[in-house]
Amino acid sequence: MKFASLGCILACSLLFGGTQDSEFNVNSRYTVEAVVVSGDGWRADMATDRDHKVSSSLRKEMCALIGEKLNPTSLDDLAHRLRKEFHARTVEHRVLRGKSPDYVQVVFDVQLRPTRFDVSVPKFLYNSDQGWTGAIEGTATVNHNGFTLGLVSDGDELVERYTGIAARYENTDIGSDKVRFRFVFETYHEQWNRTTTAALPSGETSDDLSGLYRTRQNFEPEFTFQVAKPLSLSVGTSFQRFQELDPVAHTDVANALTTALRYHRRVEGEDSQQDVDAGYNLRAATRLIGSDFAYSRHRWQFRYMLTRGKSVVLDEATGGIITGRAPLFERFVLGNSTTLRGWNKYDLDPLGGNRMVHNSVEYRYGVFQAFYDSGAIWDRTDAAVLRHSVGVGLRQGIFSLAVAFPLKEGRIDPVFVMGMNY
Repeated sequence: MKFASLGCILACSLLFGGTQDSEFNVNSRYTVEAVVVSGDGWRADMATDRDHKVSSSLRKEMCALIGEKLNPTSLDDLAHRLRKEFHARTVEHRVLRGKSPDYVQVVFDVQLRPTRFDVSVPKFLYNSDQGWTGAIEGTATVNHNGFTLGLVSDGDELVERYTGIAARYENTDIGSDKVRFRFVFETYHEQWNRTTTAALPSGETSDDLSGLYRTRQNFEPEFTFQVAKPLSLSVGTSFQRFQELDPVAHTDVANALTTALRYHRRVEGEDSQQDVDAGYNLRAATRLIGSDFAYSRHRWQFRYMLTRGKSVVLDEATGGIITGRAPLFERFVLGNSTTLRGWNKYDLDPLGGNRMVHNSVEYRYGVFQAFYDSGAIWDRTDAAVLRHSVGVGLRQGIFSLAVAFPLKEGRIDPVFVMGMNY
């Protein structure tokens, strides 16, 4: 009987103790008021700061903690995912007193590795009309300094295929995280399509066109200033040297002042997200800095994206104009992996154009995508001809697999495009 009474007392004590623990458990007592992520020289409130380094999907999960009871298991999981996303040495979380009683702030401290090395493939494409394009690069990061060396063979972006080496140095904190410095060195060997060489025989030039060249080098220092959270300004210079492709080869110089103004804003609702990007780029070559060419290259871009659940609607418009005589690598191109998909750039204009307008409308649902492109490329002495194309495909992240159809009279010539392009 004694043992039975003792067992009852012990059971009641355990039950009562469990109830007491539950009532005074810090996890159930405190509510999360704010979630903050801080790194070396930067700090972002996940609910209010839109322009930061955390991915959108992870930030949404962090914001979901706000208003909920504190849960250490969830904090550990988010810290692990932050460490993986940032390739960080450690990510620790702290709980601080909130502005209201029984509320707390959660702070994730990201400690990056002082030295790390990453290998990436920023571009890898196949176009059934124009062949392969690829780039691979390795980046060593030491504190705020990044050193990148890459190999490139690109037949997609310009009139020519350029193959060679690209090296880059970046400092992301010049006394402030609002000022960045970048220096780029590129050296390429050029290959020309037969259609291009036929359109400009023997390197012939005119008031608008330069001749063909066999090699090209570029030295480009640039500073970027974060004017405001949605707006940044870049200024720099570009020193381009290229060797003409003619019987008596000589070196030409196209030195230019460069500037770029970029705007990005994200607006999030309860069930949707809107992203607005706009930009303006100017390259102005002048003999005042030793250039053999005098020209101005203006390019505008506007991009709007609406995300709601699995559905994404995207519209992107670009335009450009060149005044003066510019080298061929500065001229605009349509009919590649991102513009007038399905058209062949050598059929549109084998020498590129000094006038360009383009618009692309795209709809995505999950991995499915459908798009409609329209645009025109021409020279100042010619009339603009508007062309169109449509396509469907699959997209996962930056990887895309699509079939594009140029809208022509009398025939259908589908073009297969596959790969990834940052």
